[in-house]
Amino acid sequence: MFLLFLKGALLGVIITAPLGPIGMLCINRTLERGFLAGFSCGFGTAIGDASYALVAVTGIAVFAEAMSMATLPLAIGGGLLLLFIGWRGLTHDPAQAAEIGAGGLLATTIATFLLTISNPATILSFGALFAGFGLLDETRRFSSVAIVGGVFAGSLAWWFCLSGAVSLARDRLSEDFTSKVMRATSWLLIVFGVVALGSAAYTLLG
Repeated sequence: MFLLFLKGALLGVIITAPLGPIGMLCINRTLERGFLAGFSCGFGTAIGDASYALVAVTGIAVFAEAMSMATLPLAIGGGLLLLFIGWRGLTHDPAQAAEIGAGGLLATTIATFLLTISNPATILSFGALFAGFGLLDETRRFSSVAIVGGVFAGSLAWWFCLSGAVSLARDRLSEDFTSKVMRATSWLLIVFGVVALGSAAYTLLG
């Protein structure tokens, strides 16, 4: 059981480690508002990853079909959200930003959860990795719990380390350098948003 948990944790790290739009958002939020804001991004993503892991390990066809039907609106919403966050990052100074309250942290967690599940293709990644790790036959209740819990823990651990590292760097780097990094991540978020909207438009018109 513990071995299954460790395999799940490794899967969680493998899925989340590549720095895509969520990674850029985590870095951006940490620079702008501090560790808790960045970590809340990771928390929402970890919940999304665990949800997909649950689908992969239990084969919930109904949920997978529902997510497939919601792909287009989620992609549009996610693209618009990335554009807004990127624009907002370009208009705020991270050195003067205050820590956000519990309501803001909850909103950030929900937003990143929605961004994570806005890409149902992630389920294919989980399916391939599950097969590679020999987990497709582990359908028993407690085995599934161990695997999904491991994915959540691994994903969360990665975001904790990333947010912590960026937060420490933020406190040690000059305000000018921090501002430049935040603006760079903001532009990347805008690019990701444009790509997401472009992909949605292609699907809609195709």
